Amino acid sequence: MLNIVLFGPPGSGKGTQSKLLQEKYGLIHLSTGDVCREEIKLATPEGLEAKRLIDGGNFFPDKLAYRIVEKFLDSNIDAKGFVYDGMPRHEGQIDVFDGMLAKRNSVVDVVIELKVEEEELIQRLLKRGESSGRPDDGGREVIEKRLGIYEDVTAPIAKRYKGKGVYHSIDAIGTLDNVLERISVLLEKCMAEKLVSVERQ
Repeated sequence: MLNIVLFGPPGSGKGTQSKLLQEKYGLIHLSTGDVCREEIKLATPEGLEAKRLIDGGNFFPDKLAYRIVEKFLDSNIDAKGFVYDGMPRHEGQIDVFDGMLAKRNSVVDVVIELKVEEEELIQRLLKRGESSGRPDDGGREVIEKRLGIYEDVTAPIAKRYKGKGVYHSIDAIGTLDNVLERISVLLEKCMAEKLVSVERQ
């Protein structure tokens, strides 16, 4: 099983690239937001708990998010692998995330950060806001605040994964196909190395 963590700032294209990787390699795109929304839609016990918290204006707790993700993993035990989009979201989640995979005799194989210059991100998000009407893409000030939160909260996970020897960064400026090709070259190299390692054991 191949486990890929794909992360990057808002507007870097991680959701789109995750879906393209899903199609190209037969992996499952696991977006924590999408999985949680599906639980709410199905009115599962976890979904009802999540809805109650959200409707009350409360912060979505890590423990509940992980319960929902673990349930999703257990319902897809025959998957070739996963592209994790939105998890881990901060340094404090890394040990829990790694432990969750370890319980399933699995590990994080590759961590990829999509790199885009800030002004390019701002322009992408402003353009997206015009077409989608999303309030979080609605103005430069709001976007800059989101990018600042990413740098403070999510970007530091890179340091931890560098220490584990699985972190890589990819230039995410260019066409979707250009970026996918860069990611694919990296992934295929990592998959080949993993295969050699398994054969030696």
